[in-house]
Amino acid sequence: MVETLPVGRFQLQQQRLELKRWVPAFLSSHKTLFTVLWIAAFGSVFLWQRNIVGAGFPIFGKAGPGRPIPKMRPLAFNLTDFGGVGDGVTVNTAAFERAVLAISKHGKRGGAQLNVPPGKWLTAPFNLTSHMTLFLAEDAEILGIEDEKQWPLMPPLPSYGYGREHHGPRYGSLIHGQNLKDVVITGYNGTINGQGQSWWKKYRQKLLNHTRGPLVEIMWSSDIVISNITLRDSPFWTFHPYDCKNVTVRNVTILAPIFEAPNTDGIDPDSCEDVVIEDCYISVGDDAIAIKSGWDQYGIAYGRPSKNIIIRNLIVRSMVSAGVSIGSEMSGGVSNVTVENILVWSSRRAVRIKTAAGRGGYVKHITYRNLTFDNARVGIVIKTDYNEHPDDDFDRKALPILEDISFTGVHGQGVRVPVRMHGSEDIPVRNVTFRDMSVGITYKKKHIFQCAFVEGRVIGTIFPAPCENLDRYDEEERLVTRSASQNVTDIDYDL
Repeated sequence: MVETLPVGRFQLQQQRLELKRWVPAFLSSHKTLFTVLWIAAFGSVFLWQRNIVGAGFPIFGKAGPGRPIPKMRPLAFNLTDFGGVGDGVTVNTAAFERAVLAISKHGKRGGAQLNVPPGKWLTAPFNLTSHMTLFLAEDAEILGIEDEKQWPLMPPLPSYGYGREHHGPRYGSLIHGQNLKDVVITGYNGTINGQGQSWWKKYRQKLLNHTRGPLVEIMWSSDIVISNITLRDSPFWTFHPYDCKNVTVRNVTILAPIFEAPNTDGIDPDSCEDVVIEDCYISVGDDAIAIKSGWDQYGIAYGRPSKNIIIRNLIVRSMVSAGVSIGSEMSGGVSNVTVENILVWSSRRAVRIKTAAGRGGYVKHITYRNLTFDNARVGIVIKTDYNEHPDDDFDRKALPILEDISFTGVHGQGVRVPVRMHGSEDIPVRNVTFRDMSVGITYKKKHIFQCAFVEGRVIGTIFPAPCENLDRYDEEERLVTRSASQNVTDIDYDL
């Protein structure tokens, strides 16, 4: 008896036979195989970039207009419902305040979402509330009013004692929140613009009597998410979470001019714990990221460390300061920080730890992995004489502790000095590890891997050759040569 295959099954077998005959012939051509792989790789990159565009990276321009705004809360309001006018001239402070007040009444039911439609929404500073989502539509731009008289004054931060730039009160942030829980600021790459140009000019001309305010500052809060937006031209630090827990910054673009935009740090986690910063592009006029925890005796007394922080998958630039910094205000301590998959390009310094006598505190358990430096003047910096203090009452015997710092997978090109670790007799740098490092240099001075009062180890072969302060281990982590002295100093110029 001859079995009769169903038509569908017969066609499927025929297709499989054709496929078996076709695939070997197709793959026999190396040129064809290369083409297929190239197309697949390009397609993957294209899809990745397309996803990034929707999340905040304008690589291929804007996505299609008129996308519906997702509803992330049980209730959603539009700013126009409260009298908002997005013409770039009308001041919308009252509209934002009315909207936030309405949202605050729905906290027990999961909160509410405030949609900011396309337009330019000029406003003075306003506060957020718990269980709130602020959603910026595509082409929506919140503009900070330039008249500093419209910016309220606040007490100085308790861990800083005085205003960072002047004694006494400081200006608040454009978008502010205190003692909040469950706050989201997101959108279709809408923009929060601090219009900082007038602030920077007045600062340089010494016309301001108080410390400038951040663009976004959240204090004593938890469960904060900022994603898929652009933050630009902050008067001072851009995003400043202060004494917060569970903070996530994802797919955010932060911009300010690379020169003459003083102190426009990108993200400054300050006495925060459980922080994730990932998939961001930051190019600003100071540190792209600076982890802080208070200033001298005030930070010591406040006693809130920054800890459990992950920084990953970033492209950063800083022509004035550094891509990723720890300090210099670190008197409450900084620990358990991982910095990985970072590209620092066209910058003065790539990654830096900075402190001084009088700070107290500690920087320990810091892991750097997969760092790429492209045209950076100095790659890795540890500086222990950053002598900037709030007043003369700091304790000169309060010495910071620097220990357990590792660098694995450091690569790059166009770097003048790959490593400069400047400890001191009072503040030595202990237990530093280097592994898998190869950095192309552009400066032929004798000492291009510089150390002073540093102890630690090098595992395997690295380039450039390490300083004499470090023990040498082979790839299997077997000791090859013990350093004769960790106090050797070969730092011969300042950067």
